[in-house]
Amino acid sequence: MGLRRKEIVTMQKASFEKNLKDRLARLAEKGIKDRPADKDPLARKLKADIKATAKRLRKIVEDEKRTAEMARIKAEKAAAPKKEPEKAKAEKPKSGAKEAKPKKPKAPEGAKPQKKAEPPAEGKPAESQPAENKPAEGKPAKSE
Repeated sequence: MGLRRKEIVTMQKASFEKNLKDRLARLAEKGIKDRPADKDPLARKLKADIKATAKRLRKIVEDEKRTAEMARIKAEKAAAPKKEPEKAKAEKPKSGAKEAKPKKPKAPEGAKPQKKAEPPAEGKPAESQPAENKPAEGKPAKSE
């Protein structure tokens, strides 16, 4: 929300306040004051509009503050000297959780690694075959 939006909302709020003031003056001319004037539907509507625009203005100001803060932080990061990632990695100690785990013994070099995956069951095609080579069910295979 830019500066223009803030100006528009400020003008709306001023307009609502002026209209409310005029409405209360008209009611005072008729002899209606204080509590009965507060119950007037037009006056209540104008008060609600003023309250809503004030809320919008607060949001706009919060957004401007946040934007200014982010710009300041970005400028500080740009001005700060860059650290070399190699030195930063070397200086950091490893976390204690990794050191506490026992290390698995390595298998001898001549031994074959065990396979955890089971072979495909009979009757089912292997998943490693490309889908292009399989004919679709109910359709004849194309011959090239």
